[in-house]
Amino acid sequence: MTASTDLDTLTDFFDRYGVALTAGDLPAIAGCYALPGLVVADTYSFSFTSPAAVALSFVGAAPDYAERELVAAHAELEQVQQVSALLTEVAVRWEFLDSQGRQVPGERYRYLLRSTDGGPVICTVVRTG
Repeated sequence: MTASTDLDTLTDFFDRYGVALTAGDLPAIAGCYALPGLVVADTYSFSFTSPAAVALSFVGAAPDYAERELVAAHAELEQVQQVSALLTEVAVRWEFLDSQGRQVPGERYRYLLRSTDGGPVICTVVRTG
């Protein structure tokens, strides 16, 4: 097994992740993460060591998406870099669609993904803008 730099594999992964995010599907979101996992931003960082901790960290996201009427998420893969035999870093710019079909710009993140037998999983997320 090697780190996935295949755009189809990565696009499929982020499509599933985006659907889980906008649907508020906490078990599916948790299934996208390696454990332990880490999230880093300018003013905070946190880690999680269980699927329940991942789900808890996303509990507030679903109501936020619903309040903003965001119904779909699309990850534009801006950069893909193999870091090691099993790790890939992916720079992503998220775009959303609202209930009126309008594009809503989102944030940028860098994801460190680990290749597993079941596909990529997120080890670390860094919010970049």
